[in-house]
Amino acid sequence: HVQLVESGGGLVQPGGSLSLSCAASGSISTIYAMGWYRQAPGKEREFVATITTAGDVVYVDSVKGRFTISRDYARNTAYLQMNSLKPEDTAVYYCNAEQYSDYGNTYWGQGTQVTVSS
Repeated sequence: HVQLVESGGGLVQPGGSLSLSCAASGSISTIYAMGWYRQAPGKEREFVATITTAGDVVYVDSVKGRFTISRDYARNTAYLQMNSLKPEDTAVYYCNAEQYSDYGNTYWGQGTQVTVSS
């Protein structure tokens, strides 16, 4: 089992920056990839970024060049650095962890609100 706790959300003006953190605990060695999703009001949850244990990263097109996902294995923490934020980035951001296929589970954090507004 894996537990995830996010932090770092808040209110920021357009063009500003925020950094989100996701601390993992439990069966850390079973995690293959950690990622971020977001859900805006009235919309479905969408993929934002993911990073595998090999360091491979994938981003949704709308955040490429603005967001950076990283992972600190010593601290069992994943980060999402968000720069040049836009009002359309406003959403609840969720961290997730995917286990290796032998285990097959996906875990979610509780979510953290990011609001981009002047």
